[in-house]
Amino acid sequence: MIARLKNFFNEVKIEAKKVNYPKKDEVIASTWVVIVTVVLISFFLGLIDLVLSRIISAFIG
Repeated sequence: MIARLKNFFNEVKIEAKKVNYPKKDEVIASTWVVIVTVVLISFFLGLIDLVLSRIISAFIG
């Protein structure tokens, strides 16, 4: 059991060395893309919500 665990963690260590981690500027650029996308979608959904609530209010009241 202990030997299998050692083997597993050895293999994890070997595979972790093969991972290509992004550079700092790539992470920052990707983060900005995510932030801008979230803000744009939030405004879009807020506008749709406003329009639909006004339409429903017109029918109800």
